[in-house]
Amino acid sequence: MKRTLTFLPLAVLGSLAISAQADSWPQFRGPTGDGHAEDARVPLTWSATDAIRWKIPVPGKAWSSPVVEGDRVYVTTGVVAGEELRLEAHAYGLADGKEIWKQVVFTKPAGPIHSKNSHASPTPVLAKGRLYLHFGHEGTAALDAADGTILWTQTDLAYAPVHGNGGSPVLHGDGLIFACDGAKDPFVVALHKDSGKVLWKTPRDIAVKATFSFSTPLLIEVAGAPQAVIPGSGAVVAYDPAYGKEIWRFRYGEGYSVVPRPLYHDGKIYVCSGFGRAVLFAVRADGRGDVTDTHLVWKNDKAIPKESSPILVDDLLYVNDDKGILSCFVAATGEELYRERLDGEGGYSASPVYADGHLFFHNGSGLTTVLKPGRTFAKVAENSLGEPGLSSFAVVDDGFLVRTEEHLFRIGE
Repeated sequence: MKRTLTFLPLAVLGSLAISAQADSWPQFRGPTGDGHAEDARVPLTWSATDAIRWKIPVPGKAWSSPVVEGDRVYVTTGVVAGEELRLEAHAYGLADGKEIWKQVVFTKPAGPIHSKNSHASPTPVLAKGRLYLHFGHEGTAALDAADGTILWTQTDLAYAPVHGNGGSPVLHGDGLIFACDGAKDPFVVALHKDSGKVLWKTPRDIAVKATFSFSTPLLIEVAGAPQAVIPGSGAVVAYDPAYGKEIWRFRYGEGYSVVPRPLYHDGKIYVCSGFGRAVLFAVRADGRGDVTDTHLVWKNDKAIPKESSPILVDDLLYVNDDKGILSCFVAATGEELYRERLDGEGGYSASPVYADGHLFFHNGSGLTTVLKPGRTFAKVAENSLGEPGLSSFAVVDDGFLVRTEEHLFRIGE
């Protein structure tokens, strides 16, 4: 099936310094940030032993996704040893899983963490031989992807976390952009990719009771101008990614702890409002200022995810809530085509991917449900790794990479 999403033009994609070449999965949800790898040729069935290229133990715990470029795969992890927390990066060979290098980036006191979070939940970004790591309030760094040498670190952006960290960074031009939505005074910031120095820092300035969230920015282009769309508690806001100036905002009340990454298609942003009662909104992205009363296209509040991101194929929008209820909507109008259960156990935190004409939904118990996209529910397979984990898949040419609580798997024939 052919994707019909609206993407950034090549000039803007080049400014992101992210490659979409073979065996490239350089950020959270892949090269275009939407979970698509339609040129990959991946298996539809596997088990803990069948169609597994390799399986290696990874120390510590992390819910970040693997990132891939060429013949290497990179992961972050948080290793707790007594009262010490080591925040690390590891590089492995994509062909065989052998470790190439590891680097301890930060050493911190081992503080508490939410049971569904980890100390290394944000997914890193790969670009032009550099690996950009973000550990929320614990710090941000850039490494040489070839050998793990630390190029710079940034630990001056102090804020009070709630439940740890979660949102991943994105690159635009010279800026590494991410949200710092903590217990109070939330803000969005861009660091210079070559030095880690602050390029701009913009307060959220949204009146809401619970200010903490864990969203990942989405870079889009509207009428020839770039936007960094970043959901947070109380509103989704579009910023000028070069200077941090707010372009527009759409308010959604007291929604908080926002995790899902939004999507952009045919001039509209699709965004979930987070905890409390999650609502899915379709909002036109061509506004200025507060567009709450003028740019809403449609909304739905039935079985909307609080953690997993939506995915779109052929003008159909799919969302799976935390309990495994999948809904399919016509993206343009919000018409609900079906609502079906994927699986009742394990919970759903990972974001789905689309590859080789199929959708893959991975749950917390290690079970992946494979569907054929379309206007009716068509389950193709259910595959279990037999190990729990909350990380989202990375896709390579012939399969998947996924992190469980103890291992990194390469799934493929």
